[in-house]
Amino acid sequence: MKFGKKTAVLAVALIAVLSLVFFTGCSKGAKGDAASGKEIKAGFVYVGPVGDYGFSHAHHLGKEYAESKFPWLKTVYVESVAESDSLRIIDRFVQEEKCDVVFTTSFGYMDDTITAGGKYPDTKFMHCSGFKQAPNVGTYFADFYQMYYLNGLMAGALTKGDKIGYVAAFPIPEVYRHIAAFSLGIKEVNPKAKVYVKWIYAWYGPDKAKEAAEALIAEGCDTLAFTEDTPAVIEVGQEHTEKGNQIYTFSHYSPMQQYGADSVVSGQLVDWGVMYEKILKDIYDGTWTNEDMFWLVAEKGVALGGTFDEKINAKFVDDLKAEKVQTREFGEITVYDLVEKRLAQMEKTPVEFEPFTGPIVDNEGNVQIKEGEKADKSHLLGIMYYPDNVASKLPKTN
Repeated sequence: MKFGKKTAVLAVALIAVLSLVFFTGCSKGAKGDAASGKEIKAGFVYVGPVGDYGFSHAHHLGKEYAESKFPWLKTVYVESVAESDSLRIIDRFVQEEKCDVVFTTSFGYMDDTITAGGKYPDTKFMHCSGFKQAPNVGTYFADFYQMYYLNGLMAGALTKGDKIGYVAAFPIPEVYRHIAAFSLGIKEVNPKAKVYVKWIYAWYGPDKAKEAAEALIAEGCDTLAFTEDTPAVIEVGQEHTEKGNQIYTFSHYSPMQQYGADSVVSGQLVDWGVMYEKILKDIYDGTWTNEDMFWLVAEKGVALGGTFDEKINAKFVDDLKAEKVQTREFGEITVYDLVEKRLAQMEKTPVEFEPFTGPIVDNEGNVQIKEGEKADKSHLLGIMYYPDNVASKLPKTN
């Protein structure tokens, strides 16, 4: 069959239009339907108040960062949610707020999050710090154990009385991991030093944290670290330092150096924003999976410092440079340089230094990691022991 010139031109034009429509549609779908006005609504369940300047505060900053990045993102949150009440809040987020994804940001929310995943198969859930997953329930965490190890190096070098205190929230693997890493860092530079732990059984407990810090100082500790969501321990350290009794402290989660300018040596900082950015973008693009996200310093989920601008408080740099230790890897080296080298090793992919490298013996005489072996992820996520330089006994569990 033959076509006239005019008919042929029209046919070519029609094919071009159809091709444009087809390929534009494919491209649009591949980019997450960005031009369609699609929105994602996310709900956040916080265990503490957003003004705690610790864990919940850091999560809230991460949420706000993600909002600033994505015009298609809408969020709601509820703060100070008791772990026993989390399912009720999750129900509200799904049924009333119509959230596409719910972030539950406390270890104690784990079972309720799994229950919700079964109730609402069309909603995605992300649980922070847990280990249970389901097809629509993922897990995520930015962990500090590497930073605690580095802080331990500094604590072991600076203590004058070889007694170091730790104020701990709840006896769960996350907190044991922090205590253990901190203690291993101390032991590397100061085998004589002992660590003393006081549990306060609260994530947000400024009065309890202050009381525990005072008790540890009264018992002879001149250096303090903690896992609790306020600057209370820092403030106690600063008060004693201003009175002439130097107390070295290490801040937690947020940049707390402003609360202890003469006491805070360093600390650990989190950036939940980069994690929320990735998770939410994956959901929007349709590439989300429930695979566990366990981010360390190499993934830029955490950082060293009492502020984001200063890894080590300038007031203590000279003291750390004056302390030298003998190492198998670097020979004689200042503690300041050792911190820098270990940090650089941890920032690499694959990581060149693992704090939990054997032999590691707990304070009950059990070999936890054999000579030359390194902890795998399951070991790290299940730690429930103290290293052998911790003087305190394990808390009793029912």
